Amino acid sequence: MTFTLTSSAFKDGEDIPRRYSCQGKDISPPLVWENPPADSVSFALIADDPDAPVGTWTHWVLYNIPATTASLPESISAAATLPDGSQQGKNSWRRYGYGGPCPPSGTHRYFFRLYALDTILNLQPGAKKSTLLRAMSGHILGQAELMGRYRRH
Repeated sequence: MTFTLTSSAFKDGEDIPRRYSCQGKDISPPLVWENPPADSVSFALIADDPDAPVGTWTHWVLYNIPATTASLPESISAAATLPDGSQQGKNSWRRYGYGGPCPPSGTHRYFFRLYALDTILNLQPGAKKSTLLRAMSGHILGQAELMGRYRRH
């Protein structure tokens, strides 16, 4: 059983619909995961664009997602702390929550990476991706990935 991350909005390697981009509603896509490691205590999600001209651009940082969670609905709030206790970090726009694809030119790849962790992270809301990666070091039990593409029209 492989730890997987999928979306009903787009399949791995396919185009991300406009509604999830800066040209649409700029809302987060629905995500579902299956078969995480049995001893997972929490999950963390990072969405980024390695094709950005200034270097990898972070679109979403979400952590301390409860282990009982197996999906995220469309249009997650930009609140620092969500009702289930999940905490959001800051993206490359220095804002909480999801920021959709908005490439200046060409087709970019957007990676949604979900990490299964053996702990709840001792981080306040607003952590940057680099801070989250350091905090997760040594605590990752498994990783699932979904990649979508987007080109501005």
